[in-house]
Amino acid sequence: MKQINTAIIGFSLSGRVFHAPFIHTHPGFNLTKIVERNSSASQEIYPYVEVVRDYKNLIQDDSLDLIIVGTPNTWHYTMVKDSLLAGKHVVVEKPFTPTTREADELIEIAKKVNRKIFVYHNRRWDGDFQTIKKLIAEKTLGKITEYEVHFDRYTPDLKENWRDKDLPGSGILYDLGSHLIDQAVHLFGFPSKITSTIEAQRHDSPVDDYFRLELEYPNDLKAILTAGMMVEKLGPRFIIKGSEGSFTKYGIDPQEVALKEGRMPNTKDWGKEDKENWGNLNIKDSSHKIETIAGNYMGFYDNVYHAIENNKEVLVKPEEARDVIKIIEMAKND
Repeated sequence: MKQINTAIIGFSLSGRVFHAPFIHTHPGFNLTKIVERNSSASQEIYPYVEVVRDYKNLIQDDSLDLIIVGTPNTWHYTMVKDSLLAGKHVVVEKPFTPTTREADELIEIAKKVNRKIFVYHNRRWDGDFQTIKKLIAEKTLGKITEYEVHFDRYTPDLKENWRDKDLPGSGILYDLGSHLIDQAVHLFGFPSKITSTIEAQRHDSPVDDYFRLELEYPNDLKAILTAGMMVEKLGPRFIIKGSEGSFTKYGIDPQEVALKEGRMPNTKDWGKEDKENWGNLNIKDSSHKIETIAGNYMGFYDNVYHAIENNKEVLVKPEEARDVIKIIEMAKND
């Protein structure tokens, strides 16, 4: 298998947890460089990798095929643009960019230089979402009338990081909201109407930390997307109602916790969920648990590899990621 020479910009949560483990274990990628401004923490896990301080080192490296941008959102546009113009394919963390204007410009640049952009909407490969996608495709619930999903946390205190600062692309709607919006648009398409409530509930919060979006579609379908940082007792993650029944799901995909614990995605039973968190399917008078499909974020990088090497279809199209930003902008202007 031909390998794609790859570098990662950033080794905090994004680079360390969500990208490096997959590049390290996937046989189609060769991780060569990681940009860390102030430390060399990556070498404790990947001693073969060269640590560099400036991302422009990657731009000037003709041996690199792919650059992964795992930085705060304010840097996405600049770093993706520089990487594309240097002839590199790019993986960029979600959200794609803080504005649709920036996203559109990057999409046009990628077309001109014949390079690909992959936006890391990894939660399309969550086990619960894969299970729901299958139920909907098989019409198990009949005609879907209401799709409700929560991404709640209990973090009442502000953190000293960029997500809680008044910067372009900060706040919970860009952070967790981009996942929920991408999933809904992937299932149902672009909505015909958006109604939003966006609030800052924590004391002196300079950014939004709660939202509720209602995406309306033809045929009386409504998608309700909500997330908050002040939810101490978590309720259901998914509630889906249809003409033939309903599906309710608690718990969250186990991959993020496993990655934060240092497990690699080639370990046994990767992405399998505990039976206690399987969702409940209610059809007429019967109710039973549905086994959750094992989550598999490696599916994203399988697609990156085959899109670059074998010209396969890009599953997370940059235009779709741009539409996520467009919906966020519409919600903020509602």
